[in-house]
Amino acid sequence: MKYTCEIIVDLPRDEFIKKLDNPENMKHWQRGLVAYEHLTGTPGNEGAQMNLKYKMGKRDLEMVETIIRRDLPTALHATYDTKGVHNIQKNHFKEEGGKTKWISESEFQFSGFGMKLMGFLMPGAFKKQSMQYLQDFKAFAENGTSVLDI
Repeated sequence: MKYTCEIIVDLPRDEFIKKLDNPENMKHWQRGLVAYEHLTGTPGNEGAQMNLKYKMGKRDLEMVETIIRRDLPTALHATYDTKGVHNIQKNHFKEEGGKTKWISESEFQFSGFGMKLMGFLMPGAFKKQSMQYLQDFKAFAENGTSVLDI
């Protein structure tokens, strides 16, 4: 399953990248994030891996992020792996008149019957979740609004 989400953030790209590229900020715009831990490589650089832990309702979710391309300020690509799901995330950042256009391309590859079925029956849920992250980042970057306060 593949889809693209876009959002305009009212910040110059260099300020946008400073906020996005700081792992301490993730808790303010990634709902459910409870912890992250650096695993390997130089943090934030190509090849680096980080373990991310989320609480999604009553469910605990753990995934490993691997940076596959770091070409800031224009692009940041990563993969996210958890049981039954391999997600390839390609993020592009364009300066547009003092604002930043964030284009997020997502590709989900499912293994196992349950995850394949969920991907088939609920593709909108995945896109909605991705768009929520973009909207939450926008609120945090522009106004300092944190999902921790919701």
